Amino acid sequence: IQVVESGGGSVQPGGSLRLSCATNSRISIIDVMGWDRQAPGRQREVVARITNSSITEYADFVKGRFTISRDKNTTYLQMNNLEPEDTAEYICTLRLLVRYERGGSDEFNYRGQGTQVTVSS
Repeated sequence: IQVVESGGGSVQPGGSLRLSCATNSRISIIDVMGWDRQAPGRQREVVARITNSSITEYADFVKGRFTISRDKNTTYLQMNNLEPEDTAEYICTLRLLVRYERGGSDEFNYRGQGTQVTVSS
């Protein structure tokens, strides 16, 4: 399974960026896709998630500024009104749910390599 991010870069405060994350997973077993971020010296933070039912959830620090969406096997993170505090490596996350005919299921979790977002004047 591959998870590949793109769209990072440098932007001034108040600017916008759109991140993309594509996977080669079968669409039918994609359970949740999302984004984490990690800045130097800080713990990894959950930024946003979107389920296979298109239910979304956001960290408080991005509500009203970031929007997560999904189209088939790709998820997007639209980031508006960026702040210097948003500077971090953004990492795509993927959870697959495989249900077996005999009953039961297994979860598989994957992460991408990350894409750098830098917000600076």
